[in-house]
Amino acid sequence: MKISIERAALLDAISKAQSVVERRNTIPILANVLIEAEGDNVQFRATDLDIEVVDKAPAQVERAGATTVSAVMLHEIVRKLPDGALVSLSDDPAAGRLSVQAGRSSFNLATLPKEDFPVMASSEYTANFAAKAGDLKRLFDKSKFAISTEETRYYLNGVYMHVATGEDGAVLRCVATDGHRLARIDAVLPEGANGMPGVIVPRKTVNELRKLLDDDDAEIAVSVSETKVRFATPVVTLTSKVIDGTFPDYTRVIPMGNTRRLEVDAKEFAKAVDRVATVSSERSRAVKLSLDEDRLVLSVNAPDAGAAEEELAVAYGDEPLEIGFNAKYLQEIADQVDRENAVFMFNSSADPTLMREGNDTSAVYVVMPMRV
Repeated sequence: MKISIERAALLDAISKAQSVVERRNTIPILANVLIEAEGDNVQFRATDLDIEVVDKAPAQVERAGATTVSAVMLHEIVRKLPDGALVSLSDDPAAGRLSVQAGRSSFNLATLPKEDFPVMASSEYTANFAAKAGDLKRLFDKSKFAISTEETRYYLNGVYMHVATGEDGAVLRCVATDGHRLARIDAVLPEGANGMPGVIVPRKTVNELRKLLDDDDAEIAVSVSETKVRFATPVVTLTSKVIDGTFPDYTRVIPMGNTRRLEVDAKEFAKAVDRVATVSSERSRAVKLSLDEDRLVLSVNAPDAGAAEEELAVAYGDEPLEIGFNAKYLQEIADQVDRENAVFMFNSSADPTLMREGNDTSAVYVVMPMRV
């Protein structure tokens, strides 16, 4: 194999591939990226056995072929090369070496045979549809903060993507929860997505997918089966196994009867929570909300550290209420609001609280209170 390629194109392709590679590997080949050159393209493939990323880049291919080389090392070398450099890669299978040359720099890297590289088995997908990158970005960005980190409840370690019934008919919905808070985000159901099986997309896949969604108007081809999910742009394909488990019935925990309505400027609210939480003890980080007519007092009382209080002007017309929350959960939920105002719906100090943006029901969040 012998190819010449622009540094920028090579860096872009290799950085998407290498981010999938696990830093600590017991299987040496999994630390490598498979480079395949053919026609006027070069393809980079990396995997951790659960996720596979394939990235294409245009190149001058003098001699077609394939090899595997350390993904992190190749990425580091290319990153440190000067802008605008033309990089040439040529491999010597007999010596087991890949030569990387750019200007006056040259590197010789150890390779492993391409036959050893595990390629993810292709599978039949039950649903194939196209979705706007902006829609997918919103679905996953607004829900991923609620993904659980508890390994024991592995079925909560991802975002549940499925077809559901919204207020105006069928929607594509993403839900994540860790038992303390929940995010439920809806988008218009793309054509062809109707028969899609519900799948739990793992956290790592959600983070890798985010890198493909920079251009809001790009079309992403989505394919879903019971065991795998695939997201593809014309250049990059991300295939991932899904979490094998049953996502709990989240509809039971979304309170529909909460009547006490608080409307507050989301940015101001998040900043105020952050300020008063400075004195709270690291472990509980509890913040108390005291609601009275058109007035909200945020307070923290940590016996060992001190106390803090801040008052905000809000729209609230119900009976007085005192309720406590974990400060981090409140901030993360308030940070999801794109518009100015967040609307909180309370029932009592012991019941889950619902939050949405204004009157928009396509993004709904639930947070459990705590004793303060």
